[in-house]
Amino acid sequence: MNPSEKGVVTPVRPEPIKAVPVRHPGRWAGAIIILVLAAMLVHALIFNPAFQWDVVRQTMQDDTIIHGIGVTLELTVLSMLMGVVGGVILAVMRLSPNPLLSGTAWFYIWIFRGTPVLVQLVFWNFLGAIWENLSIGIPFGPEFWSESTNKLIPTFTAALLGLGLNEAAYMAEIVRGGIQSVDEGQTEAAHALGMSRTATLRRIVLPQAMRVIVPPTGNETISMLKTTSLVQVISLSELFTAGHDIYSRTYQTIPVLVAISIYYLLMTSILTVGQYYIERYYARGANRTLPPTPFQRLRSLFAGRPAPKTGHDVVPGLEGGGHV
Repeated sequence: MNPSEKGVVTPVRPEPIKAVPVRHPGRWAGAIIILVLAAMLVHALIFNPAFQWDVVRQTMQDDTIIHGIGVTLELTVLSMLMGVVGGVILAVMRLSPNPLLSGTAWFYIWIFRGTPVLVQLVFWNFLGAIWENLSIGIPFGPEFWSESTNKLIPTFTAALLGLGLNEAAYMAEIVRGGIQSVDEGQTEAAHALGMSRTATLRRIVLPQAMRVIVPPTGNETISMLKTTSLVQVISLSELFTAGHDIYSRTYQTIPVLVAISIYYLLMTSILTVGQYYIERYYARGANRTLPPTPFQRLRSLFAGRPAPKTGHDVVPGLEGGGHV
């Protein structure tokens, strides 16, 4: 008996799909334009005599430039430390139910964000013109200790106060946004367990807020590294001021600016890598799969395998870390 007569249907294999890849002429055109522009830039950098790469190399080895790098890094670290600590205090004050504390924090942020940092640097440098001496004593009463303002606040201290106190105002808003990004249910649950407001902030809220706080803080740190060049106005010799002094003597402006720009790019690149790893550290609780490190990307590239996908590509309902 024929199989078809028994009701058995013979499966028919589908024909293979003839897929035609989608053409992207715009991508190729854009890539060609970028390659041409890159070639023109490299040609200009190599063959334009105005850059004077031998002078650039000598300038990068100059002792004045090396000392300026140290001052720049010292100002950046201390100013950001002052800004972060002050920003956390101001953010907590701003969120306080006490109107005096929140009003004081608002007034501070209003003043220091509303005036240019250049003006603040000059103000702190000439604070002795307002108060010739700074003293400790009873208000409206006798003084126990007094010292000259110019002696207490030398040029470096004035630069640190101008940069650090200004940064605290910006960091306060960054920290406040990070704290408010944490669901209020976390705070309510901590209070229900008997935790104090301080313990809740330190052990529950801030660790979760760090994922929101770290990226803009990294940007502020990189910005601070470059903002230190403004201290030239009060005659503090950091990296840019050192370069300015050199090309003021030699009149080789372009090669000296190229040399200090290379150092700025190097330092900001190191800070960018550090920011990436800090962000990756605080993303552990939010992403099921951590984003690949630069070394993992390079290893995958040379091994011919695609780089691991980030936690943003994880499908929430898939077990075992499934990806799209």
